[in-house]
Amino acid sequence: MTSLAQSAGSLSPGFGPILFLLIVALGLAAAIMLISHIPFKLRRTGRVKETTYESGMPPIGDARRRFNVRFYLVAMLFLLFDVELVFMYPWAVVFFRTAKTGASTDWAIPFIGNAGLTGFLFAEMAVFFAILLIGYVYAWRKGVFRWE
Repeated sequence: MTSLAQSAGSLSPGFGPILFLLIVALGLAAAIMLISHIPFKLRRTGRVKETTYESGMPPIGDARRRFNVRFYLVAMLFLLFDVELVFMYPWAVVFFRTAKTGASTDWAIPFIGNAGLTGFLFAEMAVFFAILLIGYVYAWRKGVFRWE
């Protein structure tokens, strides 16, 4: 039976790079915050300097006007389908490696075997796409994509 000090001593070499990276990141954050408060030159103020800059155009109207909710719905749908791609890349790597070699060496699914693994992975992604398609059709029927 090992004591807590012995087990902690055996794990410490693996955490050295992480601790170093954490110290460097915190040091850089602190340095950037300190440097931003040091005045390097005189700051000019005035009416022109204090106006809002909108890509070279003079600001017109109130900044607190209401936007149509459709802008937000389309943005949320874009994020949904964009995040879907993040899940597809690792799946595609595992799927094509499994299809080429017959089995994945990184992990195994019990009770399936090598022959059914490619089919299982394909069915898994088919279910994922079916769920996304149902959401897309629902949004289409609700009229999210109509700009009237």
